[in-house]
Amino acid sequence: MNSINGKTGVLLINLGTPDSPSVGNVRSYLSQFLNDPRVIDIPWLLRKILVNLIIVPFRAPKSAKIYKDLWTDEGSPLLYYSEKVRHMLDEELGDDYTVHLAMRYKNPGIPSVLEEMRKRNYQRIVVVTMFPQYASASTGSALEAVMDEIKKWWVIPDVKFISQYYDHPLFIEAILDRASKYNLDEYDHILFSYHGLPVRQVDKVYNNGVCEGHECESNITEENQYCYKATCYATTRILTEKLGLDESRYTVCFQSRLDKNWLEPFSDKIVEQKGKEGAKKLLVFSPAFTADCLETIIEIGDEYQEIFEEHGGEKVQLVESLNDHPLWVECLKDLILNR
Repeated sequence: MNSINGKTGVLLINLGTPDSPSVGNVRSYLSQFLNDPRVIDIPWLLRKILVNLIIVPFRAPKSAKIYKDLWTDEGSPLLYYSEKVRHMLDEELGDDYTVHLAMRYKNPGIPSVLEEMRKRNYQRIVVVTMFPQYASASTGSALEAVMDEIKKWWVIPDVKFISQYYDHPLFIEAILDRASKYNLDEYDHILFSYHGLPVRQVDKVYNNGVCEGHECESNITEENQYCYKATCYATTRILTEKLGLDESRYTVCFQSRLDKNWLEPFSDKIVEQKGKEGAKKLLVFSPAFTADCLETIIEIGDEYQEIFEEHGGEKVQLVESLNDHPLWVECLKDLILNR
């Protein structure tokens, strides 16, 4: 396969980031993100009023200040590490593959990246989201955006979508290696904190419209295999078994909630509770995030630290995301070649 016509195009997709921490760019990012009907799944008119007239105008200035704290000399950590992984994976896959990177929201955008891929006339395209556990608001939204573009093409090549890999051995091994520099015995409690979702969104996975009662905390079944809650618990079970953690040593929890009708328990409330109970050191894994971002560096690293100190604790230690870990790149390679 020496000609470009025989090559495979790989599209990595991550969530996205503002182009800069300016209020205008943050406002533009939040507007695109929150107007997504898979993110805020309420009637169109109500979503437009809520997002464009209430949430974005008030939230953008506050979020811009937080993004300024997050920004580094390389820019957004999420974009920086995603691009680094793209480059590493491109090197690993060799000449028969070309790896592209797109963000679901803002830049590089899915439409422009796919147009570049269309012009290259690939024989095959493999689409991999950088979200290990499937959720409609992340994976589903990204894959839908890809399909909306590809369906317009006159020539549609073979296309393969990889929806989730929450239990992939190399994904698990990479997390364990990240954690290996921390002595778990030094911590009073360990949190496995995943991004939260409205309960109604996991309810929609099921034919009976209710997540409760589907063994999500204890087992993966045909019914719950695409339930975000179930796969978060499954990732945790695999990790804790390999770490040798008793159930009393850890808690599965969910962060970044917007209201009380989101998945529980809430991470910030667990941090508060453990502080009140006398814990001094917490270790926090974030297995839903493959690149460090606002939710890990700021929310866990800074905001949860403040909450913990306010209630008697001393240190909240974040286990860094996979970022550019070689095993994470090997995981993606294996998914592309063998899934």
